[in-house]
Amino acid sequence: MKLRVLGCSGGIGGRHLHTTSMLVDHDILIDAGTGVGDLSVAELVLIDHVFITHSHLDHIACLPFILDTVGDMRSKPLTMYATQATQEIIRTHIFNWAIWPDFSEIPDAENPYLRFHTIRLGENVCLNGRNITALPAMHTVPAVGYHLDSGAASLVFTGDTTANDEFWNEVNKIDNLRYLIIETAFSNSEKQLAIISRHLCPSMLGEELQKLRHNPEIYITHLKPGQIEVTMREIEEGIGQYKPRMLQNDQVFEF
Repeated sequence: MKLRVLGCSGGIGGRHLHTTSMLVDHDILIDAGTGVGDLSVAELVLIDHVFITHSHLDHIACLPFILDTVGDMRSKPLTMYATQATQEIIRTHIFNWAIWPDFSEIPDAENPYLRFHTIRLGENVCLNGRNITALPAMHTVPAVGYHLDSGAASLVFTGDTTANDEFWNEVNKIDNLRYLIIETAFSNSEKQLAIISRHLCPSMLGEELQKLRHNPEIYITHLKPGQIEVTMREIEEGIGQYKPRMLQNDQVFEF
């Protein structure tokens, strides 16, 4: 499997700050934030599957535009994978004809541009030998992370989450874990905001990583613009023994 980071910022503000999205091989998206906007039309047409962690706008912003741009160029529906709760939020608040057309009914219900596939925690979706499993996440809305397994190695993406023992219980079962992409949205000075919004800050990240029983490469995502340097400095000073690195746009992982 080959994963390319399209966006990994907690906000926007320049060509290098795009919100969360990752392209797996040529046909799978993990989230559909503003980073998708850098893909060409030819690349968008090839996307058959979109796995959504949760319904917040920074993780779904480009999903409506993908459908609008290339829906009529495709021979089959784009499949959006999400929990039932997340699907209901997106159906109610995005594809509702008021904010955006309901592409699950366009051009008609029998031949739509979009179809929904419900996933459950622990459920494995196998796509041509590529296994993707929903992991527990704890956020202000229903949320999951994802475990991507090629058979040879695994990558785990937390999505947006706060402290969560259930997540680590599942991660520690992954014997071939090579990469861990974990969010840290706020600096320590905004720990209370991190708690309220169910994100992590460096001190909380350190507490969470103590629960990890493997030794993967660790990458930090979802850093807030304006706090990137201070947050990464606090991570280095507080938990440098884990050798965490900042996730970068266009970074590629092969596993």
